[in-house]
Amino acid sequence: MITVTPEQIPAVVQEAQTAAHQAAAKFFQERLGGQDQFACGFAWVTIHGVKGNTKLGKALKECDIRPAYSGGLQMWNPSKFGCQNVDTLEAGAEAAAQVFKKYGFQAYAGSRLD
Repeated sequence: MITVTPEQIPAVVQEAQTAAHQAAAKFFQERLGGQDQFACGFAWVTIHGVKGNTKLGKALKECDIRPAYSGGLQMWNPSKFGCQNVDTLEAGAEAAAQVFKKYGFQAYAGSRLD
């Protein structure tokens, strides 16, 4: 069950982005030695169970979370971390998904190689 109101969405999204950036930075330093290396790709968070035309969906869209082609709403590269390593970006996406789950959203991290 989702435990936030549409007015609280900007704070939740900010919390998710902060957690994502911290997780990505930690992974990048600890696992990659601070060097952008190995496989490159993309990562995102998909939120299911929220329709885009509801107050909650509109609040998410105002925070740059867009409809996904496969259904749901997506936030691309939630960490906004400046690298191409897919594992780093995926660590950030997983952290963001955990924040959304904490508030009752059905959220999943995803990634793909470039």
